[in-house]
Amino acid sequence: MNFGMNLALIREAVTELQRRKLRTGLTLLGMIFGVAAIVAMLAVGEGSKREALRLVAELGLDNVLIESKAIDPEQLKEIRTRSLGLSAADADAALLVVPGAQSVALKKEIKVEQLVLGDKVVSGRAYAVSPSYASHSGLQVAAGRWLAVQDGATLAPVCVVGARLARTLFGDGPAVGQRVKLNHVWLEVVGVLADRAQSKSDFEGVKLGLDDERLFVAWETGRARFAFKRIEDEVDGISVRLGAGVAPDSAARVLQALIAQRHGGADDTNLIVPMGLYRQNQQTQRIFTIVMSSIAAVSLLVGGIGIMNIMLANVLERRREVGLKRALGARRRDVVEQFLAEALVIAVSGALLGVVLGAVAAYSIAALAGWSVAWSPLSLIVAVLLCVGVGLAFGVFPARQAAALDPIAALRSDG
Repeated sequence: MNFGMNLALIREAVTELQRRKLRTGLTLLGMIFGVAAIVAMLAVGEGSKREALRLVAELGLDNVLIESKAIDPEQLKEIRTRSLGLSAADADAALLVVPGAQSVALKKEIKVEQLVLGDKVVSGRAYAVSPSYASHSGLQVAAGRWLAVQDGATLAPVCVVGARLARTLFGDGPAVGQRVKLNHVWLEVVGVLADRAQSKSDFEGVKLGLDDERLFVAWETGRARFAFKRIEDEVDGISVRLGAGVAPDSAARVLQALIAQRHGGADDTNLIVPMGLYRQNQQTQRIFTIVMSSIAAVSLLVGGIGIMNIMLANVLERRREVGLKRALGARRRDVVEQFLAEALVIAVSGALLGVVLGAVAAYSIAALAGWSVAWSPLSLIVAVLLCVGVGLAFGVFPARQAAALDPIAALRSDG
């Protein structure tokens, strides 16, 4: 094929296809739906991948987590005869033993009996955390500052609040410097977290924190100023940050063995490897992509067959036209280019309309199912080129059939 087709040839192809609007429109549908399926699938798949990265950022791809289990009180009493539960001492031991461990972060939930500002009582969750918790969880401070080591050392009654909780408490006014009452303790707000717009509360079965609705105090302040049951774990969760190049799986095995040894073999903790969860999520996405790509490929194949069908019909109807052109000196290559130009017009039109329909479908699916949508320019280009390639591939045979017609026999035909 001569890819240097001039504009006049394209205009002629458009004019010829417009003479058969219904047939051309029905042929276009196959290409449109095929491309739309690919575009919607790629947009939803890319959105899901970015959403997974965003969600797992709270857990930290470079972290290994150990969390206390929720256990029935009666069973917990029996377990406490062998294990004192997750503790800060476990975190210190992990920092020493786990290969590549750079830092640890502690987390303990504070039971919220009341959270008060003036005469306003709001709902929320509160946690006592170590200073490194912010970096481990990817938290960003929008106003003020994060909790410092000095806050814990002096048991300072200060706190950092999530963006949504700040809006609930203070509206559009400044939050830093204000005082709120958590249970029986007055706390000064020293920082407000950036809004992460988190839409899900779990990832691959692991609960996430919804930081926008939380209040944080220093670990030592929380342990000293708020009441906890003696049977409870001292720590709800420990995050171990690993250095670059350290395999999370091997570090997780060491951490699991360490906790099992320190807890007397009691089954009172859960081990979480965020990188493993992310890989699991991406494996599921790959399967989804393969299935959807197969469906889209069938749609494009049907569209390609439709193009071949209309082009063969056009060849039969225009035998006399082809014979006349050949008799007047047109080369076989000229006939091939003429019919391929028509196939190209159908393929390009179907591709562009398919991109538009695919975008509408992607956003509709996102709105109905609560999924995320993201766009990759490369994926759109690939979808369009694939459609054009299929259209041209299925247009080659009819074009060659037209070019192979005997001019004399074609002129004598009734077509």
